[in-house]
Amino acid sequence: MRLPRLGQSRILDDIQGIFIGLTSAALSLVILNSAGLITGQAAGIARIIAHFSGLSFGSAFFLANLPFYAFGARALGPGFALRSFACVTALSLLVSYLPGLMHFDRLQPGIAAVAFGVLCGLGLLAVVRHGASLGGISMMAVAIQSRWPHLRAGYVQLACDLVIFACASLIMERRAWLWSLLGAVILNLVLAWNHVPGRYNGFVGKARPLGRPAAGGDNRANAQGTDAGPRHGPKDTTP
Repeated sequence: MRLPRLGQSRILDDIQGIFIGLTSAALSLVILNSAGLITGQAAGIARIIAHFSGLSFGSAFFLANLPFYAFGARALGPGFALRSFACVTALSLLVSYLPGLMHFDRLQPGIAAVAFGVLCGLGLLAVVRHGASLGGISMMAVAIQSRWPHLRAGYVQLACDLVIFACASLIMERRAWLWSLLGAVILNLVLAWNHVPGRYNGFVGKARPLGRPAAGGDNRANAQGTDAGPRHGPKDTTP
């Protein structure tokens, strides 16, 4: 089943949306790594791989996503899988090079967890809305929601993340583990609450041109958002 697209977005629309999403996600991961925290999904798997293998996080993140592309191509179409591959590649490069361009002298873990959850959730949401994903479990979660709309992608990801966090608890200090879990929960709630069919339009209904009163109403009623109804004057008694 292919992922339904919301309207016919032009190429430039998709590029700007994906760019914003990738930038937000990359910054969130830099914040997370700087605070010594982890997350779930493919990024969490990558942190565990990097811990035991000595690979950089960017390289481990790229490798952790490879098994999911075949699934994405089959479930959501090759176009979705290719866009996701491009997004994962770009995100891996950004996460590898951004730490050399920015650093944090002081970063409280709680603030880092909340900032990560919000920024990465919004970044993933932007990428998904433009027909791609950040690979890994997010690709699988989007596919599941497209097939069974009542199973929201954010909740599917959260269920998978709990398994990853159970493994991460073996290598992490308890306090950092709890802050990391908070960030993952926030991320998935942002996705679950906002990636819902039918919630993409800011205005629902047929809009009227500005400055033109509704039929049978006056400008004052229109400005207040109500219809005052027809205004009656004296009856015409001319025979």
